[in-house]
Amino acid sequence: MKPSVPKGTRDFSPDQVFKRKYIFDIIRSVFEKYGYQPIETPTMENLATLTGKYGNEGDKLLFKVLNNGDFLSNADEEALKSKNSNKVLSSISKRGLRYDLTVPFARYVVMHQNEIVFPFKRYQIQPVWRADRPQKGRYQEFYQCDADVVGSDSLIYEAEFAQIYDQVFAQLNINVQIRINNRKVLAGIAEVAGIIDQLIDMTVAIDKLDKVGLDGVRNEMQLRSISDEAIDKILDILKDGSLDNLRDSLADSEIGMIGIKELDQFFDFLSTGEVTNPIVFDITLARGLNYYTGCIFEIVTNDVKIGSLGGGGRYDDLTSVFGLKNVSGVGISFGAARIFDVMEELNLFPSQDKNNIQVLFMPLDQGTLQFAFKCINAVRKANIKADIYPQEGAKFKKQIKYANARNVPFIALIEEDDFKEGIITLRNTGTREQEKLDLASLIDHIQRSTLATEVTS
Repeated sequence: MKPSVPKGTRDFSPDQVFKRKYIFDIIRSVFEKYGYQPIETPTMENLATLTGKYGNEGDKLLFKVLNNGDFLSNADEEALKSKNSNKVLSSISKRGLRYDLTVPFARYVVMHQNEIVFPFKRYQIQPVWRADRPQKGRYQEFYQCDADVVGSDSLIYEAEFAQIYDQVFAQLNINVQIRINNRKVLAGIAEVAGIIDQLIDMTVAIDKLDKVGLDGVRNEMQLRSISDEAIDKILDILKDGSLDNLRDSLADSEIGMIGIKELDQFFDFLSTGEVTNPIVFDITLARGLNYYTGCIFEIVTNDVKIGSLGGGGRYDDLTSVFGLKNVSGVGISFGAARIFDVMEELNLFPSQDKNNIQVLFMPLDQGTLQFAFKCINAVRKANIKADIYPQEGAKFKKQIKYANARNVPFIALIEEDDFKEGIITLRNTGTREQEKLDLASLIDHIQRSTLATEVTS
């Protein structure tokens, strides 16, 4: 059998894992600076938890998990005979892989409502799965890095999330644009166009604007049975663009004006601090997920053509579907896989030296392995990252090749003539300089060398 991985997934080698950890550590540190606490939820959720939360298109991308045991024995026989896959599926699958982290979080809040204190601020860094068509920057398995707060409708959290986005991408050295809109503004556009009952159809179409253009959005809305008169009105408003001009267009829509007021307050909060990346109002930003009810975010970069690097928004009604009403929430997500690809393409990752082992012990002669193992225990106790070549008396050339592959700055040579006196030959792999040291001096030398490297880097 030829080994392979499922489409849309990929292996991560050690250097890639170090790089991904670098991204996660920065995101985690900013989350915690703003008072967010970590939680984790199961890989699988009940399908009843997931379905109906992402729109029809999102539901199609859910990975379903077959029931345990002889699942076909309980299958819908009539659906099997008629080859109705949807009906068959509902009878043989009750669980699915999580599509995102927000819906499981809402389920978590409802189940643990008596244990948590509101407003509850949480972050979560875990993988999600989507049966999407794999392409550059789009995978079927990928990590999301989410932060949410529930239990408050204050717009300070929207402003806080904009600052979090700004600080994370500034630390990652990625130039981004933080785009914001408001679902109430989109509802206002649908209202003045006379299609408030087709709001979801309109937002799904508008959300594709950057991919298909205005003509493509027109075609998409026509396919969704939106009238040409309404389409003309919507496209005129979209062309108008600015928040100031929108005030006149939505003057007759109460919900639209509430959305504009919320955006004004959001920008007022942000005006009290400084940001590195531009934060702009984008009337075309729709984000097709059904559960957003207020401000919505999307993060893009012009440095690499890859799609959005993050997004999120306000969801006032999400926990109500699980039985907990009147609990407002707002959250954001970082697309870690795309961020990884952007940083790879732009060569933004720092050197991996600090993640590497600092010294490799090489037992060159017979009888030296036990002494080498004793030394490495002392070195590790001194918080020095160290490893050992596991075969004593192996050819020097073979051990050096291994050391070079591990890219270690020092190798500790244990030779028969020296180890009985407690002497180790420490070799700098960069300069090839070497000296004979006792164990305490070796530890001191490596610690001072590491400190000097950190100071100059």
